[in-house]
Amino acid sequence: MAHEARGQVATISGGMGTSGGEYMQTVENVELPQNVREFATRYDRVIGDRDRFLWKWIHNLFEEFTLSSVAEGASSDVYERKTLLTIFVTVLDDLAERGGDRATFGIGRRIPFGIEEVSYADLGRSDVEVPVLELLTDLWDEIDRGLRQAPRYGAFVDVFEYDLRQTFDAMEYSGMLNDNPMIANRTEAERHDAYNMAMFPYAGIDLMHSPSFDRREYGALRSLICDLQQMARIGNWITTWERELGEGDLSSGVVVCALRRGVITPEEVSEADEAAVCDLIDRIKSHGIESEFVREWEIRNKTVRKRTSEVESIDADAFVDGIQAVMNHHLASEGYK
Repeated sequence: MAHEARGQVATISGGMGTSGGEYMQTVENVELPQNVREFATRYDRVIGDRDRFLWKWIHNLFEEFTLSSVAEGASSDVYERKTLLTIFVTVLDDLAERGGDRATFGIGRRIPFGIEEVSYADLGRSDVEVPVLELLTDLWDEIDRGLRQAPRYGAFVDVFEYDLRQTFDAMEYSGMLNDNPMIANRTEAERHDAYNMAMFPYAGIDLMHSPSFDRREYGALRSLICDLQQMARIGNWITTWERELGEGDLSSGVVVCALRRGVITPEEVSEADEAAVCDLIDRIKSHGIESEFVREWEIRNKTVRKRTSEVESIDADAFVDGIQAVMNHHLASEGYK
């Protein structure tokens, strides 16, 4: 059932145009900027949970869903800064959800907001991973240094910092859900967890490099991004929930629905070995939950296209097309990120 629904999305979106194997080779051949490669190497040394494929995958995608208002000649800088931000938020997200390291997460999430937010006393605590915090600090310093050079940094930095806090709050919610699975519900999963996709901070970086963007349209653009980031979240959910379930992560909307409907229980997940996880996956798929999210993606895609005329200083239709491309890339890369 899930594969049938995914085929429908490929038809709506125009398909990838290549086989899964060809797509994987395309991503593997992506050449990351030197700065990103250096931080990816350091990530491998300090943490190493994620394959470099993920950084290549997202860097390759930014061409698809970067705002058309980004100044000519600034695209490569924008892609690099957004890829570095992806590494930053991924490290934090894994601390909150996969590692359950709340102490390190709690300090790390404060790093972008000034030296007064993180003290030497924090770094001296025995319950924090200092090498991880050092990696996050250096990553942010590099991101911040680049963003301050953007022509409209001052015009958008306040909202950008707010959007970062929203992203970190989404991570904290997911971590709390894993510790308290009895609170799982689809409404909150959709409301809070979508901000984990960091689409608002990504857009903030674009706007800092967009001299022609009309700030009077900012509200309309943010309204569109609310829908688009939910579509991106759905794409991520339906292609990562099986891996996350095996890791004991219950935060995916697919798993949340399975919990609420009694298809699976938290105890089954916490006690599951590899064979039991396979059984849980088969059970969830047999109830068609994954397909429901695919249908919701299709509905949102049709609805958001009716609103693109609200924003004139960017090519909103191209931005929506980019989210369709993200969905196709999610499907093509299932199991690799």
